[in-house]
Amino acid sequence: MEQKPHIAVRVVTHIVLITLTLIILTPVCWVLVASLEKGGNLYGGAANTPLTFSNYRALLAHSNFLLWVRNSLLVCTASSLLALCFATTAGYAFSRFRFVGRKYGLLTLIILQMFPAMMAMWAIYSMLNFLNSVTHGIIGFNLLGLTLIYAGGGIPFNIWLIKGYLDSIPRELEESAYVDGASRWQTFVQVTLPLMGPILVVVGVLTFIGAYNDFLIPSIVLLDDSQYTLAVGLRSFISGRYDTNWAQFAAASMLGALPVLALFLSLQRFLVEGLTKGSVKG
Repeated sequence: MEQKPHIAVRVVTHIVLITLTLIILTPVCWVLVASLEKGGNLYGGAANTPLTFSNYRALLAHSNFLLWVRNSLLVCTASSLLALCFATTAGYAFSRFRFVGRKYGLLTLIILQMFPAMMAMWAIYSMLNFLNSVTHGIIGFNLLGLTLIYAGGGIPFNIWLIKGYLDSIPRELEESAYVDGASRWQTFVQVTLPLMGPILVVVGVLTFIGAYNDFLIPSIVLLDDSQYTLAVGLRSFISGRYDTNWAQFAAASMLGALPVLALFLSLQRFLVEGLTKGSVKG
């Protein structure tokens, strides 16, 4: 019979969890209150100042907030789909095939993840400059070039995630499909791919959130104001020396977090399954 934890342990556990929850929610509540107060201060005004939605109305009416969100969603969605296509096929090859250089290829992918993204900025800028001149501006310092950066940047890590998940799927399922006359491609699409749903959600969501929250790369790559993503556009509220508006910045932060929050809440059960199952067998 399983022994229940002592009452003192349960109390301490609940206290720790409640404390951590309060610590996490404090900045969120602070930003929410700042977005509902008049003026542009981050620390709030007078105690009797009524809360108002004027910052949200001004944000939607007098700024390019909706344009920034649209650009971010386009880049994040496209980069997530491209990353899924590349990482899924490569992860399947590393998991199911045995070929020359497989071991060192996996090792190389791990080594690539050890270097920070800052080290690649010069190379990324040079490549985009070359593509911009070759394609006459079609691919370069724009949203398309930014999408390709995000799609390729996380491929090594995503390949390892997908490979680990595929290693936990029995090969007998595919072998039975071969016996029934299915080709390798049919087996991959009709048998293996449907079983990969949780890890595909993990890869897609991680790529989406990473691109949505990034500021450094789009601030270097995007040169046109009309192509700013949300993270870069938010800087305009606080970049001035005398015209900083922290209240609208807070309002934009709250609204900007809604797409990621909705995505996470709708797919959280797949995220848990995908992250845990892939760690069972490496």
